[in-house]
Amino acid sequence: MENGFLIFILLLITISLFLFGFYLSAKSYKGKREFRERLGQINAGMERLYEEKEPLKRKGIIVNFIGSLGRILAPKKEGNISEMRRLFIKAGYRKSNALPLFFGLKIMLALSLFGAIIVGKLFFWQWITSEQFTYISIFLTLLGFYLPNLWIKLRISSRKEKIQRGIPDALDLMVVCVEAGTGLDAALNRTAEEMKKTNGVLADELSLVNLEIRAGKPKQEALKNLAWRTDLEDLSNLTTLLIQTERFGTSISQALRVHSDFMRTKRFQRAEEMAQKMPIKLLFPLALFILPMFFMVTLGPAFFIFIKYFK
Repeated sequence: MENGFLIFILLLITISLFLFGFYLSAKSYKGKREFRERLGQINAGMERLYEEKEPLKRKGIIVNFIGSLGRILAPKKEGNISEMRRLFIKAGYRKSNALPLFFGLKIMLALSLFGAIIVGKLFFWQWITSEQFTYISIFLTLLGFYLPNLWIKLRISSRKEKIQRGIPDALDLMVVCVEAGTGLDAALNRTAEEMKKTNGVLADELSLVNLEIRAGKPKQEALKNLAWRTDLEDLSNLTTLLIQTERFGTSISQALRVHSDFMRTKRFQRAEEMAQKMPIKLLFPLALFILPMFFMVTLGPAFFIFIKYFK
């Protein structure tokens, strides 16, 4: 078992040296490329712009290193890449380097936790046996590898909840804007500006719809993209309503007012449902934490008096 442990350590050191050599080669190639870009910028009279961007490039060395590691595990098929990008868009990460950074972070966390257990074994926890060390190292490595997945799921859930809370208020603002005589595009723009202080996530999504429409994308496609990015049933119903209203030429203000009343009623029903679930959720912490302390405080002195009296 000890020989196997030494082989495992040597294998880890070999992999680490290989990754470090890959990083150095990538850094050398990047330096040559930046040197050529700098020569081109000097020839074009862009030396001042390069000097302004240079500190930002230095700060991105760690990010580039994590991204270079992530490209090793990043999916190569276009279908898998599209599905992962949609997952990142739902979480609010729209940059092109989100995919390699995600997988690079998985590798870094797995190696960091594995290195932490090795340091603990060598300096602090010598009493741990080789079998226990193997099990703990496998568990921590898998934990570090899957922690980014858990973070993405929590991020998506948080964004959905924020957008869900802001939909009724956004609908009320849109109704006011449309009834004041503005068009749907102007109503979306005004709603996005007003929602920035109260619900920045929903305001960003509505602003992105306005940017797509200004860029020349059809309004129906921009609204469908909104439902695709958020993956919420309420927004999907709203976009379907707006598309059908735009297609058949019916009154947008009347449709938005009816849908706003429906969303307000739905939010009230959701709050009532949460209130009805609250006593059941409070039952377990009440029975496990509050009642034992209550009996200890109230009956504890009487118990000791009882023991002292019969002793």
